[in-house]
Amino acid sequence: MISSMTGYGKQSLNVEKREYQVEIKSVNHRYLDINIKLPKSISYLEDTIKKEISAKIKRGKIDVFITFENNSQEGKNITINKELAKLYIEQLKELAQEEKILNNIEVMDIAKLPDILIVKNDEEDEKIQNELIEVVQGAISKIIEMKNIEGNKIEQDLLQRIDKIENKIVEISAKSTGLIEEYVVKLEERIKQILKEQEIDQNRLAQEIVIYADKCSIQEEITRLNSHIAQFKELLKKDEPVGKRIDFLIQEMNRETNTIGSKSNSLEITNTVIEMKTEIENLREQIQNVE
Repeated sequence: MISSMTGYGKQSLNVEKREYQVEIKSVNHRYLDINIKLPKSISYLEDTIKKEISAKIKRGKIDVFITFENNSQEGKNITINKELAKLYIEQLKELAQEEKILNNIEVMDIAKLPDILIVKNDEEDEKIQNELIEVVQGAISKIIEMKNIEGNKIEQDLLQRIDKIENKIVEISAKSTGLIEEYVVKLEERIKQILKEQEIDQNRLAQEIVIYADKCSIQEEITRLNSHIAQFKELLKKDEPVGKRIDFLIQEMNRETNTIGSKSNSLEITNTVIEMKTEIENLREQIQNVE
């Protein structure tokens, strides 16, 4: 079963005055690209969150938005960054002297400056990590569920299109039968018109037929196309990311189809090749959505 690269998952948790919310959005991308936005107080968990996501999602541009509020007083410890506070005071005093303004710095003014007061939750750190990972896993499960639902729809579309291509190959194979015999008849008629009463050199004619048969034979391309289609269908059954491998197969199918088109002198085969190329292009566009 294939999975789409597009999805959305959201999970929340409210426990002991701690509130968590995790949103995960995924769109198409050649590789796995995870971007996480989360509060500074829990920024130390970013790598842990990335590992959780990358273990379940292998491809796509993943945006993660995390909000966290801790209204619990349990285990909180407030410290002052004294070195930073002293630096603020020195710089403010210099500014007051240079600009000749009133120097009326108070403690509360310093306390309001960034990173002066540090709130630690030493006793809660492990508990917060476990709770947040639980919420992240919930959001991952929901986005995977959505990706699988869309992936199932994509799979049905891919199977319909690959069946059409397979039918076109059968048509081409049938139309190619007898082309060499037709060429021999036309070649003999053409030579008779040119030589008129002269005898046809059968050895030379046989050589021309061999050259033409070798140049115009499409049996190898048809065999490889059938092999690619069989691999395509097998990959769709795998319970793992297969988007890149299928994309490669589609490129090979397009190459073989182009070769058939260049070898063919039959208008009917050329028209069928054009129809095949249209379906292959539709496959290529659709597979860009697959993880």
